[in-house]
This record gives sequence, C-alpha cells and structure tokens, in this order.
Amino acid sequence: MSIPRPLEPSPIEAQAQPHGRFGGGAGPRLLLLAGVGLAWIIPALWNRTFLYAMLLWDGLLLLVFLGDWLRLPRPKQLTIRREWRSPLSIGVGAAVNLSVANQSSVDLWMSAYDELPSSNWYTSKTATLNIPAHSSRSINHEYTPGRRGDLQTGRVFLRYRSGFLMAERWAVADLRQTVRVYPNFEHARKHSVYLARSRQIEMQMRLMRMRGMGSDFESLREHREGDELRNVCWTATARRGKLVSKTFRVERSQAVWIVLDCGRLMRARTDGYSKLDRAVDAALCLAQLAIYSGDRVGLLAYGRAVNQRVIPGRGAAQMRHIVEQLAVVREEVPEADHVRAAASLLTLQKQRGLIIWISDLAESAMTPEVIEAAGQMLSRHLLLFIAIAQPELKLRARQSPASTSAMYEVVAAQEMVYRRELLLGRLRERGALCMEVEPSRISAAVLNQYLMVKERNLV
Repeated sequence: MSIPRPLEPSPIEAQAQPHGRFGGGAGPRLLLLAGVGLAWIIPALWNRTFLYAMLLWDGLLLLVFLGDWLRLPRPKQLTIRREWRSPLSIGVGAAVNLSVANQSSVDLWMSAYDELPSSNWYTSKTATLNIPAHSSRSINHEYTPGRRGDLQTGRVFLRYRSGFLMAERWAVADLRQTVRVYPNFEHARKHSVYLARSRQIEMQMRLMRMRGMGSDFESLREHREGDELRNVCWTATARRGKLVSKTFRVERSQAVWIVLDCGRLMRARTDGYSKLDRAVDAALCLAQLAIYSGDRVGLLAYGRAVNQRVIPGRGAAQMRHIVEQLAVVREEVPEADHVRAAASLLTLQKQRGLIIWISDLAESAMTPEVIEAAGQMLSRHLLLFIAIAQPELKLRARQSPASTSAMYEVVAAQEMVYRRELLLGRLRERGALCMEVEPSRISAAVLNQYLMVKERNLV
C-alpha cells in the first residue's frame, strides 16, 4: 500500500522569465498617442513642416517609451505562486489562489493568464492585478476539473506595465505540475445519511439476537428448546454439568469486492460524466459505507487487463488507498476482458464474500461475456450485479410510432429492452441480485442494496 499524501496538490512557485522574442511591446497609451501623431500627415500634404513635426513627435514618443521600458522591473523580480485551497474533484469547483510578489520599486498594473486544463465546466480567463512596489497581491478563482486522474497544469503568462502605460513587458512563470483529480467527494457527502442507517441496522441485529444468523461468536448462555445441536459448546457443558449454547452475531468483517468494468461500453457520457465516472462515484460511496460498517473492502477495476487491484482491508488507510486508485481508473477503447477479471477475483478471494459488479451489457445476438463471467461467481460468492441502464432506450421503447421508420425504431428498442431484462433474469434465477439503474441514480441504488444484504445477512 502506498504512503498516503495530502489530497490537495502541493503549492508551487517560480520566478518569472522573459517571454517572446522581444520580451515586451508598446503600451496602450503609446499606441494611442502614436495614432494621434498620424494626424500630422494631413496638413503635411500642403506644408512639409508638419511632416518634420510628426517625426519630432514620434521621436519624443520613442524616448518616453524607452524610459518607461527601462523603468519597468525585469521579470526575475517577480515571483508567482499557485496554491490549491481544496482537493480536486471531478465536477466540483476547487479554490485556487494565484499570487504575484513584486520585488521592484515600481507600482505595476498586471494581467495574468493561468494555463489550467480546460473542461466542460472551466475555461481559462485573464485576471488583472494592481501590485504596489515591494508587496504582493493575489487573486482567487475556481477551477472545475472535467475528468479524473493525473492532469498536467501549465504556465502562468504575465503582461505588466507601469503607471505611464507607455511600455509593457511580457513574462512567463513555469508552474507546470501534475495534480490528481479525485472522484466526486460532494456526491459521497450527500449520501452520508446511509451511514446512520448502517448503524441502525447494526443496533437492531444486536437487539434481535436472531438464531442461526451471523457467524461471529458473541457469548454463551443456557441451552433453550429449539437451539440447534451444532451450537452446543461441549467444553462449557462439561464444566457446568448442563447444556450450554453459543450465541452469534452478524458478521461485521465480511469481504466486499467492488468490481468496475472499464471497457468501451463505459465511455458513453451524459451531463458531462461518463458511465464509468458514475460507477466510480458509486464505488466511493459504497467503500465509505462498507468500511464504516466494519467490512473489509477491496477494489478490482479492469479493461483488457486488471488495472487497479486493492486487497480487502479496513480502516482509514484502506479508504485512502481506494480513493487514490479510483482517481486513476480510466475508460478503455476495446471491450473489457470479463473472464480474466472473474478468474483473477476467484483467485484473490477464496472465502465467501459479497461481489458488487458494476458494468453494462453489450447489444449482441449471443450472451454477453460479462453475464457468463459474473455467473462464475455464484458458486462461491454472493453477487450483486449492477447494469447501467440506457434511459433514452427505454424512453424510445415507450413511444408511439408516427411513421413506418419510427415503428421499426420503437420495435428495435423494445427488443433490446426485453433482451436486457431476459439476461438479468437468468442471473437472478441462478441466485444473483441484479439491478438495472440509470447512471444518475446508481449510487443510491447500490447503497440500498448493500444495506439490504447486511440487514438480511445474505452473505
């Protein structure tokens, strides 16, 4: 297990360096005054004296430009720092602070462009700062990442002028760094109510003391009519001279495996999120709930090969490790190898456990490979199979066709919906728990099913 690191990216700072071939250019006031000087051309058509006056005017502007240029501080007298105030989470705005320290004796008017990766929710913009001499100023903006994983931030480009606005210098600060974008933490916080329900289920199980339920030894008591003979503690019976039975409690240390399909079917996007993004959010919520409930949680994410694998464990360190692995889960272009993933999981988990498999079903005439692979789990484990639904497909299947071509589309959609239900029904007949859930509702559905399994002690 890797050593945990802070979730917020580390701050980074650098001295500015000249940018561009000349490292600067004319200021807005110089361009304005130069344009005014061009007005001398019109009278110069009749009197050449005005042409000399224009040349004298331009020469004066050039001297003022050179004076203002030499007065401006060199880029190395500027220090730029980027500091992240919160962790980066997909679809959630993170606070970013960009500060510039002016070590010169000149007040500066500056525009800064922070080159951050663009996304569906963010486009880089230029910010303006007024920085007095020998001081620093900062600006705060919000960055919303569009995908999980490790992203490469860019440089910060600067354009600064003095109060004369006759010249400006161009500079760049190399603040490139690799930052990690995690799953949607806000989504996980919204489902924290399930933690209270988990605690309530645990308390109910303690009070009910249901016979035959659970496998963890809890205490000894006198044998009662109806107790199973296999629960008699013969050593305690021999010591006390009367029958003594064992009582058990619900297993609090079950192995829970979260299996994520990262193949091509999970690349489809709705509302800016891919199906895999929604599955990762559900996995994060489930891992939090299961670890809170005392279970050992593991993770297996696969494409053509097993990409992320976390052996079941418990505690804060395990949760942190799962979060780090979920951050780098990525979709793949080819179809995932479901059989290889099932074989790997059966090798890793020998004892009975709960397998929560989140995937989608390919539209083919044959039985999808994921159904066959998931069926291999049923002889040893309890399987909760989550198929991500296609809302537009069901909506099309319920529509009334208005033309011949529309009729064929509706019939095709109905056949696809029926086939998906038939495939899930086959898994149910073999003892699996199966659901087809819309992408936006997958987290709540998975958490409810997990708590139902805990409440009924199905594992």
